[in-house]
Amino acid sequence: WIDTKRYPTPLSYGGVLKKYIFVVLFACSPLKKEKGFCSSASGIITASIFNNCVFCLQGYQGLVDGGDNICPATWESVSMMLQLGGTVIGSARCQDFRTREGRMKAACNLVKLGITNLCVIGGDGSLTGANQFRTEWSGLLGDLVKAGKITDTEAKKSSHLNIVGMVGSIDNDFCGTDMTIGTDSALHRIIEVVDAITTTAQSHQRTFILEVMGRHCGYLALVSALSCGADWVFIPEMPPDEDWEDHLCRRLADQRSRGSRLNVIIVAEGAMSRDGKPITSEQIKKLVTDRLGFDTRITVLGHVQRGGTPSAFDRILGSRMGVEAVMALLEATPQTPACVVSLSGNQAVRLPLMECVQRLIQRFKISLNNWNTYKLLAHINPPDSNINVAIVNVGAPCAGMNAAVRSAVRMGLIQGHTMLAVHDGFDGLAHGQIEPITWTSVTGWTGKGGSMLGTKRSLPGKILEEISENIAKFSIHALVIIGGFEAYVGGLELVQAREKYEEMCIPMVVIPATVSNNIPGSDFSIGADTALNTITGTCDRIKQSAAGTKRRVFIIETMGGYCGYLATMAGLAAGADAAYIYEEKFGIRDLEVNVQHLVNKMKTTVKRGLILRNENSNANYTTDFIFNLYSEEGKGIFDCRKNVLGHMQQGGTPTPFDRNFGTKMGAKSVLWLTEKLRECYRHGRIFANTPDSACVLGMRKRALTFQPLSELKEDTDLEHRIPKTQWWLKIRPIMKILAKYDIKLDTSEHADMEHVIKKSPLGK
Repeated sequence: WIDTKRYPTPLSYGGVLKKYIFVVLFACSPLKKEKGFCSSASGIITASIFNNCVFCLQGYQGLVDGGDNICPATWESVSMMLQLGGTVIGSARCQDFRTREGRMKAACNLVKLGITNLCVIGGDGSLTGANQFRTEWSGLLGDLVKAGKITDTEAKKSSHLNIVGMVGSIDNDFCGTDMTIGTDSALHRIIEVVDAITTTAQSHQRTFILEVMGRHCGYLALVSALSCGADWVFIPEMPPDEDWEDHLCRRLADQRSRGSRLNVIIVAEGAMSRDGKPITSEQIKKLVTDRLGFDTRITVLGHVQRGGTPSAFDRILGSRMGVEAVMALLEATPQTPACVVSLSGNQAVRLPLMECVQRLIQRFKISLNNWNTYKLLAHINPPDSNINVAIVNVGAPCAGMNAAVRSAVRMGLIQGHTMLAVHDGFDGLAHGQIEPITWTSVTGWTGKGGSMLGTKRSLPGKILEEISENIAKFSIHALVIIGGFEAYVGGLELVQAREKYEEMCIPMVVIPATVSNNIPGSDFSIGADTALNTITGTCDRIKQSAAGTKRRVFIIETMGGYCGYLATMAGLAAGADAAYIYEEKFGIRDLEVNVQHLVNKMKTTVKRGLILRNENSNANYTTDFIFNLYSEEGKGIFDCRKNVLGHMQQGGTPTPFDRNFGTKMGAKSVLWLTEKLRECYRHGRIFANTPDSACVLGMRKRALTFQPLSELKEDTDLEHRIPKTQWWLKIRPIMKILAKYDIKLDTSEHADMEHVIKKSPLGK
C-alpha cells in the first residue's frame, strides 16, 4: 500500500517493511520537572501498520531500563485503544535520560534490538530530548564500542537514528502546529464543567471563577471563554490594564443590571498582572465579594482536563499524524533532519524539530483573532447607526447555530446596528415573523443546541415577492443566512432575484451550519463536529457491546444526505472496518471483500466488527440489504445488528469547536456586512448588486474567507447537494489501512519538510 515508484523494492507485508523496526514512545517532559499526559488517540494505533514495531513503556525511563519495557506491538494489542484517554503505554519523568550515561544505556538497548527509527509523542521537552539523543547518536555508539557493550558490526547496522515527533499537549503551546493532540479533548472537559456549573450559578445568582490549566499559554482559557460567553478571562499573554479591578467589577455589575443571573470568570493558572505578579482565583474572589457582595465560588479543574475519553477530533488528528510519522520515517535518510508532524489547516505538514523547539517564544500563540473577537463581544459601546441587519436560520437544525446567532447579534449591536430576528426560516421572512433582538435576548445561547430562532427547509423561490415586500417593510439593509444546503441554495435564489426585485439588492452572507458538512466554499460547517462526536460516542458503546458478546458485527447508518463526511470521519474516529459513501462507488464485489475481511478478523482475538453506511450512499445497497447480506454470509461465524442513528445526530449541546467556530463566524460575518454597507451606500440608500456583495463565509485551510455565491455554483453538484471537490476524501485510505486492508496509499501529495514561518509571538 506504499507507492512503488518511491519505494522500488518489494513492499508487500513482510517485504521491505521488515527492514524497519519502530519504537513508539510516549515520553512527557524528560527535560522538565513536570510530567503529564493528554486524553488522545496519540497516533499510537499506527504502530500496528508494520510487522516489526515495538512499544517503549514508561517513556524514556523504559528506553533506559530496557528489558520488558521494550515489547512487541501487534495489530491486536492496539485494538480498542482509540477510545482510551491518557497513554496506554505509560509516561514517566526520567532523570536518567538527562545524563549521557543514561542515554548510552538507551542507545545500547536500541542497538541490541536493531531499532533505528524512533517516534516520540510528547511536548517540547520530550522532543528536545529526542533531538539531543539523535545528535549524540554517533558518539554514543563509539563509546559503547569502546566499552565493549556492542560490536563494530552492530554499530554499523545502527549507524543512524531517525526521529519523528508528534506533539501531545493539552495547552496547544507548540510552535508550528494549529492544534496539538489532546487540546480538543481538554476543551471538552472544561466545557462540560462550565455547562454543569452554569445551572447552579443561575439558580443561586452566583459568580463562578473557573481556574483552568495554562501555566504559560492561555489557549484553553481563551477558547473556553469564547465558547461559554464568559464575562472575563485572564491569560498569561495578555495581562489586564492596571485598573482591571475597577473594570471587572463594572462589567459584572452591568451584566447583573441587564438581568443576568450568573457571572463566569475564567482564569488560566499562569495569569499575571502587567507588573508580573500572579493573579489568583482567591484574589479575584476576594475582590468580587468585597466590592460587589456577590456570592462567589471557585472551581479549580486541575487534572480533570487531562482525562476522559478523547474527542473525535483528537482521534482523527492522532491517527493522521501517526500515519504521517511512519511515512516520514520510511522516507528518512541520514541527511534528513528530525521532524515534527504538524497540522496546518486540514493538511499534515512536517517541520524541522529543533526549529520548532528553539522558537519557544512562539508557544505564546494566542490567536489575535480569538482575543479580538472576545474583547469585541464583551463590550457594549455602540456608535450611531441607522442600519437594520436581519438574521435567519434555514434548513435542518444543528448544534452551534445559536452561538453564531448570539455572536452576530452582539457584534451588530456593538457596531450600532438594529438587529432583527427572523423566525422559521424563509417562510418567516415572507410572513413577517420579524422582531428586534437585544443583547440580553441571546444571553446563554452559546451552549444551547438546535435553533432558538426556529428553522425550516423551505426555499424562497416561490415566495420571493412576499420576501421583497417585508425587506422593504422592515427596512432590512443586510441579511445573515445561517444554515445548510437550503441556506446556500436560498442565497443563490435571492441573488438571482435581484434582477426582478430591487429590494434584494442588499449585502448577504451565508454561514454554513449543517451536520452534513456539504456546503461549497467551506472545509467545515458549524454543527458537523457535534454530530461527529455523537456518532463516535455511540460507536464506542456499540463496540463495547460487541466486545462483550464476541463475534458480532454492527451496521450503523449515519446522516449526511449524499455527503459521506460523517460516515468517513466517524469511521476513522471509531475504528470502523468500512464506511460506505456515495462519493466512493461500491458494488457487490466490494461487499464480498468486506465480509471476507470480517470473517478473517473473527479468527483473531478482536472478535467484533463495525460498518458505517451513509444514508444515501447507494439506492439499492440499502442498510437493510447490507445487514441481510452480512447476516447471511456470516452465519456460524458472526451475527449482525443494525442501528439507524437518525435525528440524534442533529441534537445535543454543541462541542467547544462548534461554539468557538460559530462565535467567530457570526462576528466576522457582521463585520464584513458593515464594511459592505459602507461600500454600497449611494445617494442615501443601500444598493448592492455585484457578485461579491452576496458571499459564503467559509473556512479554507487556515483562513475564514468570503466567496461569492455565484462563483461557488460552478463547484456544486446541485442534484446531489454536495461540492464537486471535498478535501476529506483524500484521507479515506487511512481508515482502510488502520482496519488492515491490503490497499495502496496514495503518497503523491505527501507532506514535504517545511519551515516555521517567522511571525509575531501572538500568531494570527
